[in-house]
Amino acid sequence: MSDKNEFYSNLKVQLEDTTDFPADYMYKFIVPTDANQLEEVQNLFDNRGAVIKTKNSKTGKYVSITIVLMLENADQIISYYKKVEKIKGIISL
Repeated sequence: MSDKNEFYSNLKVQLEDTTDFPADYMYKFIVPTDANQLEEVQNLFDNRGAVIKTKNSKTGKYVSITIVLMLENADQIISYYKKVEKIKGIISL
């Protein structure tokens, strides 16, 4: 099993053990300021009724993104992580 598959399998178990679904889930990401990653992330979550907040870093080089979204199960949470990981330069927290 690859490291990513193992990570997502462990995450699914943890989420199912600790979360009563449906539930609000909070995602946190960091993206470079000078690229279009912020827009890509917003487009991915915006049409799903997500609450999206952004904050520039002190140096202005990065933007932190906090997203809260109501999801039905652990598979949906993982699905968004997999979509986001395809965005170049993004850091998931």
